[in-house]
Amino acid sequence: MAAEKAKEKYVAYVSTYTQGDRHGIKIYDVDMEKGRFVEKDKVEITNSSYVTISHDGKHLYSITDFGVEAYEITETGSLKMLNLASINGMRGCYLSTDYTDQYLFVAGYHDGKLTVLRINGDGSVGEITDEIFHKGLGSVAERNFRPHINCARMTHDNKYLLVADQGMDHVNVYRFDKVNGKVSLADVIRSEIESAPRHIKISKDGRFIYIVHEWKCYIDVYSYEEKNGQPCFEKLQTIPTVKMVKGSANAASALTFSQDYHYLLSTNAGDNSAVLYRVDQESGLLTKMFCLPVSGDYPKDASLFPNNKFLVSLNHESNDMTFFHVDLEQGTMVMNGAPIKVDVPNCIAFHRIS
Repeated sequence: MAAEKAKEKYVAYVSTYTQGDRHGIKIYDVDMEKGRFVEKDKVEITNSSYVTISHDGKHLYSITDFGVEAYEITETGSLKMLNLASINGMRGCYLSTDYTDQYLFVAGYHDGKLTVLRINGDGSVGEITDEIFHKGLGSVAERNFRPHINCARMTHDNKYLLVADQGMDHVNVYRFDKVNGKVSLADVIRSEIESAPRHIKISKDGRFIYIVHEWKCYIDVYSYEEKNGQPCFEKLQTIPTVKMVKGSANAASALTFSQDYHYLLSTNAGDNSAVLYRVDQESGLLTKMFCLPVSGDYPKDASLFPNNKFLVSLNHESNDMTFFHVDLEQGTMVMNGAPIKVDVPNCIAFHRIS
């Protein structure tokens, strides 16, 4: 299997803020045997804070200052722009598609707004079908005093949209009307005060939900099922992303599954580390394998290579990507070559090309 993965061809899309560089998406050829990137192309777009690939692998969607942009992914992995669509609000920070690739969900950190847009048959972004402004007042401390939506992800049965509100310390669970593209509140998953739920991931079979909390640096694991037409969540585990030391200023950042869903990866700003967990496929529970430094400042995202042999960290403040060889049996990662410079990187997505 590892040999087959090494022969497959991949590209990596890296989204960045555009501070002096108009090209907010960098495209790299992935060397699966050496665990390195070679830049092949770049896309002119403003402040790409997040990108996502459609579930059918044909299109990429990106946040931009002016809304969202849709791209066709070509056979070589390059991007062909389809259109730009407004979200009728401030710049978003996260986006994802439903599991039929008919709708796009955009999370708004700055204005606390969830935007639902229709996706046209050709992959371009169509009209807005719903807009929800989160309301309320959280703990009056730092930025955590008003709604800040940081993530919006659909459950795998395509029935409920999970929306993490970092400012209000909870995840809103919306019932999704896939005919009209409308959402309605069905439940709320509440977190600790000032924990700041940031990102949500869902197991491959859809039975388990993982929520990383930025300020208190831990991951909550929930089981999920629908009973009598209602979503049901049960907390199974809380596991830290980093050892909290009095006076430290750490913040959990990304949350990413390995391609085979056997491992879950998070990062810690402040501590500047990557933490890797093994995922029990039956129980959904996490077991920490290692928490090690990334040799960069503020790892905003990180990902295992598709063959699980290498790891790349996107270091937002040191303006680079660092690479590591990972030994999953020994639970170690070792620096793999020099960093690659990239200004203020935000997130990364691997894509297999034919």
